[in-house]
Amino acid sequence: MSLSRPDSLSGRAAVAGIGATEFSKDSGRSELKLAVEAVHTALDDAGLTPADVDGLVTFTMDTTPEITLAQAAGIGELSFFSRIHYGGGAACATVQQAAMAIATGVAEVVVCYRAFNERSGRRFGSGVQQREPSAEGAALGWNLPFGLLTPASWVAMAAQRYLHTYGLTPDAFGHVAVTARRHAARNPAAYFYGKPLTLADHAASRWIVEPLRLLDCCQETDGGQALVVTSPERARDLRHPPALVMAAAQGAGRAQEQMTSFYHDELTGLPEMNVVARQLWRTSHLAPADIDVAILYDHFTPFILMQLEEFGFCGPGEAADFVAADALPLNTHGGQLGEAYLHGMNGIAEAVRQLRGTSVNQVPDAERILVTAGTGVPTSGLVLGRAG
Repeated sequence: MSLSRPDSLSGRAAVAGIGATEFSKDSGRSELKLAVEAVHTALDDAGLTPADVDGLVTFTMDTTPEITLAQAAGIGELSFFSRIHYGGGAACATVQQAAMAIATGVAEVVVCYRAFNERSGRRFGSGVQQREPSAEGAALGWNLPFGLLTPASWVAMAAQRYLHTYGLTPDAFGHVAVTARRHAARNPAAYFYGKPLTLADHAASRWIVEPLRLLDCCQETDGGQALVVTSPERARDLRHPPALVMAAAQGAGRAQEQMTSFYHDELTGLPEMNVVARQLWRTSHLAPADIDVAILYDHFTPFILMQLEEFGFCGPGEAADFVAADALPLNTHGGQLGEAYLHGMNGIAEAVRQLRGTSVNQVPDAERILVTAGTGVPTSGLVLGRAG
C-alpha cells in the first residue's frame, strides 16, 4: 500500500480537555460511573459542559455504550459516535476518529473515553478465558495448546527472540522499568507514587514467563480517562492552551494477528508500529530528532525497545542502551508500568500536560510529543504539538 497520499488532518483538531478518576485496584463503583466522572472532569478542564458535546468515541472492549454514557452524563443529541477495536491499540485512534469528525464538520466537540475495573473486575492479564466460537478464537487456537494462554506468554516469544538476535540478557529490559518508576515516584496520581525501583529490584523480581519478570509487566488498574477534542479555533478560547493534532495514524502489519503474530519473517520488531511510524513522520513532516518527549505504550518492557527502533530513534538492538542513557524523555507520567494501566489513554493526557507545561516531570520547552498505543495488535499513534 502506498503511503504517499496527501494528508489533510494536521492542525485541524486539538485536545482541549483532559480528565481522569483516581487510579486504584478497587474502585468500588461501576464502570459507567467511572466513565461519567472522567468525562465530567475533562469537560470541566476544558471549560465546557455536557450540552456542548455532540460526539463520543471509545473502545469496543468498553462496557459503557455511547448512548448510555450520554444519558448518564447529561449529554444531549449525538451526531457522531464510534468505537475502535483491538484493545490498547485503539487509544490514539480514538483521537484520530475524533479529529476526523471535527475536520469534516461531522461534530464540533467529541469526547474520547475509556473506563474499566480491570483489577477488581475482568483482569486482562489473566489471558484467555472461555470464549464463544469466532474467527479470533480460531486464530488463538493455534497457540493455546502449547501453553501460550496469556499476554505475557505471547510477548515472551518475541522478547526471547529479540534477546537472542542481539546477544542481550533479560537485564536489557530493566532500564525501561526503572525509568517508568522514577517518573511515577514523583507523580501523585500514580499508583507507584513514592516507590522508585532499581535495576537490582528488577533483576530480583520473579519470573512470569521467561524472559519476562514481574517488573517487565504493566500493572492492572481500575479507573477512567477522558479527552475532549474540538477545533483549534474553539480550543483557543477555552481554559488551557490546546494540544494540536499534528498527525494521527493507525497501522496493521501484513498477516497481523492479535499478540500472536509468530509467523512473520522476523520476531524482533513490531511491523504494525512501523506502519504507524511511517505515516506519522510523513504527515507531520517531522523526524525522530524533532520529538521532545515520547509517551510509548508500555504494557511490556521489551515492546518499548522495539518501538524506539521502529520509529528510528536508534538502530536495531540499540534501544536498551538508548533508554539507559536517558537519550529521550520517556513516559514522564510513569507509564502503565508506574502510573496506571488505562489502555494508553492516560499517556495521551500526559502528552497534553507536557504541552501545557503542567506535568509533574515537565520537560522544558516541550513542543512536539509522540504518543503510541498498544503493540502486538493493530495499533495507532499521534504526534501532538503546541499551538503557535
